[in-house]
Amino acid sequence: MAFTHIRAPYAFMGYQCPMEESKAAVMPVPYDATTSFKAGTREGPHAIIFASRQVEFFDRELGRDVAEEVGIHTLPEMEPDLGSAEKTVRRVQEMAEDVIGQGKFPIMFGGEHSVSAGVVAALAKKYKNLSVLQIDAHADLRDEYEGTKFNHACAMRRIRDHVKTAVQVGIRSVCREELDYIKKARLDDCIHWGAEFDTAEVLSHLTDTVYVTIDLDGFDPSECPGVGTPEPGGLKWLQVLKLLREVSQKKKIVGFDIMELMPIPNTVQSEFFAAKLAYKLLGYSFFRG
Repeated sequence: MAFTHIRAPYAFMGYQCPMEESKAAVMPVPYDATTSFKAGTREGPHAIIFASRQVEFFDRELGRDVAEEVGIHTLPEMEPDLGSAEKTVRRVQEMAEDVIGQGKFPIMFGGEHSVSAGVVAALAKKYKNLSVLQIDAHADLRDEYEGTKFNHACAMRRIRDHVKTAVQVGIRSVCREELDYIKKARLDDCIHWGAEFDTAEVLSHLTDTVYVTIDLDGFDPSECPGVGTPEPGGLKWLQVLKLLREVSQKKKIVGFDIMELMPIPNTVQSEFFAAKLAYKLLGYSFFRG
């Protein structure tokens, strides 16, 4: 008699499609060496993947079993370079280049936001007119912080080294240096402050190919409290899903990440939130919302 008491594998949605048959690849990056407040986001990738095993395959909105139709392969966790944020970002870029080179749709789970620049750098080589949609509470536009240009507070500044267009939504925290940069670089139209934004205006600034980077502190802490640097007054679940759905309908999403989850002991609210968000965005990306 066949032995059936086997746990789901350490794979997103508990479903491991062979790499050669998959269309999407999950890259877990457990790194938080430059975190400036609460540490623990290095536990985020594992927590998202573990929680995802409780997410239903069937997406009622899309009417599809997304995981089975797309095929998802989860790679082993990347080993960061704890002595160098820059080298860690380069490792992420190499990992992403390998995934993209195999024709797979890249999905990254972090970990701190600094490493998103590595995936953007890889995608920018393939898509010359790539733009980035950021959902975040923080502008992340410092050029350097705490001795490195690859601090998580510099995430969008480093991303802007690789793309001409980045639209930032949900921003509620900024320093004077960042405001000066925004003014000098004439970025005002691409930054949407607080929890209110006009979707049509967001879309008008994005190019036809879009990478979506989501720092979970962009959401209101009442919905997703498990983040290292929470800010009050954030975005809501349905509000963000509506935005992502419309982006997928009007543009081509070529990859995304879910970053800065910091699991809270004795509750799974935030990691399930992140896993469900990733699955919804995967469905939108392949089936155009």
